[in-house]
Amino acid sequence: MVTGQPDTARVAIVTGGASGIGRATVARLAADGFLVAVLDLGETASEAKLALRTDVTDPSEVERAIGRVVEAFGRIDVLVNNAGISGSAAATVCHQTPVDDWDRVQAVNVRGPFLCTRAVLPTMLAQGNGHVITVASIAGLVAFPGRCAYTASKGAAVMFTKSLAVDYAATGIRANAVCPGMVETPMTRWRLDQPELRAQVESKIPLGRVAQPEEVAEAIALLASDRLVYLTGHALVLDGGWTAL
Repeated sequence: MVTGQPDTARVAIVTGGASGIGRATVARLAADGFLVAVLDLGETASEAKLALRTDVTDPSEVERAIGRVVEAFGRIDVLVNNAGISGSAAATVCHQTPVDDWDRVQAVNVRGPFLCTRAVLPTMLAQGNGHVITVASIAGLVAFPGRCAYTASKGAAVMFTKSLAVDYAATGIRANAVCPGMVETPMTRWRLDQPELRAQVESKIPLGRVAQPEEVAEAIALLASDRLVYLTGHALVLDGGWTAL
């Protein structure tokens, strides 16, 4: 038993838990005994104990949702900042990216984690423990060509994680990021469903295939389990060896 952890069931919040990595994470954390609350705009996984329709870019909606979670469960042990978008087809290189596309990507991928983390921190501070896990991307470590807005947002997510880790370590709160490579999700299906584009992607991956959402969920579950209690401020890469080349 980790010092400071409760004997009761632990509580996790997963944003963007209706599909892809988020949905797989909800199922994996529920299987580990977490009470899982989902913040999403869509229909959520059946394993969730609480599903709250929430726009993570809206401060009032986020505060209201986090309040509902605390009211329902009395605590928050883990926040998984998973909600994210890649931007439209128009969000390419910098000078061609419409301002509205840039703003939307930053709103979901950067403002969202900030608002959700800001909302859970008072509860975690009162508990004297907590863990913020943000789903970033290897695009936060190496630039994705032609995806300026997305790459910038995921770089921000990685540095946001490091900032949290430094600022809150003394309070018992940890922060880590998960940086997947290409994962088979609804967001990537447009590319992976085209054989030629799929082959281009997989040719860059030493393991020869893209990841499944459940594989990323396993990494998130490992972090959430508190088996790695000395790990904070880390960006955990799961890319099949992509960035090792």
